[in-house]
Amino acid sequence: MFDLIIIGAAAAGSSAAIYSARRKLNFKIVTDDIGGEVALSGVVNNWPGILEIQGYELAQKFHEHVKSYGVEIDQGYRVEKIVSENKYHTVFAKNAGGEEKQYETKTVIIATGIHPRHLGIKGEEEFNRKGVTYCTVCDGPLFKNKITTTIGSGNSALESALMMAGIAKKVYLISKFTNTVENNFGFPKGENILIDKIKTFPNVEIIYGGVTTEIIGEKNVTGVKYTDTTGTELSLETQGIMVHIGQTPNSQFTEVEKNGMKEIKVDAKCRTNIAGIFAAGDVTDVAYKQIGISAGQGITAALAAIEYLNRWSE
Repeated sequence: MFDLIIIGAAAAGSSAAIYSARRKLNFKIVTDDIGGEVALSGVVNNWPGILEIQGYELAQKFHEHVKSYGVEIDQGYRVEKIVSENKYHTVFAKNAGGEEKQYETKTVIIATGIHPRHLGIKGEEEFNRKGVTYCTVCDGPLFKNKITTTIGSGNSALESALMMAGIAKKVYLISKFTNTVENNFGFPKGENILIDKIKTFPNVEIIYGGVTTEIIGEKNVTGVKYTDTTGTELSLETQGIMVHIGQTPNSQFTEVEKNGMKEIKVDAKCRTNIAGIFAAGDVTDVAYKQIGISAGQGITAALAAIEYLNRWSE
């Protein structure tokens, strides 16, 4: 019987693990991967104390810190469900080889983060990993001196285009929003420093008010179709398509209360509606999805779990 099972090993899960280890809880991390979206986030320059670092490096530092406390990690296991009964919880997990594990625990912290949202258009699944990617940091270097198209209108899309500007011959950036003040010049949620910077690259062309309709190709991607503000369908030649249109919470395995976007609803102490189950980071309904906020929520969830265990009675 564990005191705690932490699901996930990115900013929230790692922070929760460090605080749990310092309180000498009997716990384990169960995670599909190490670092989550942090490891895929490109350059990070808003983590206090570090002026600039690659997301992958920061994720490794989190991992090293956790391991320094001797924390046990079952890596490569995806949690499939949590069954709660009489104050206890059973976490069921399975790895890619089909091996199953289950963990009996008094408390659970869900810190599973988010995953990229898909466009849901013709050709997207067919050409996934054949020119279509959801991680520019991972796959961008494969398109050196080629033509690429980034689709999206937030910071991740802007960062994708900025990265590709230094790699590709030509970069298209398609935003579904028009270039107006009301739409923050085509990027309603984008940071203005990134918007201003992307406009300085001569090999970057921004397409405003474009709605992507189809990805085309043969063995690999050769182009993309979109409609403009008049409804006219146009096409672009491109060999790489970077999709950055938002994220979906990894919350499908749990029955705790969620909002309409499938985010887990938590209170100020990261408690869910089920006693003993806590949630932290991007998988929750926290207003802002930031690495620093996820880390803070992980700490909050760990302290709340410790408080819960201190008051434990059979």
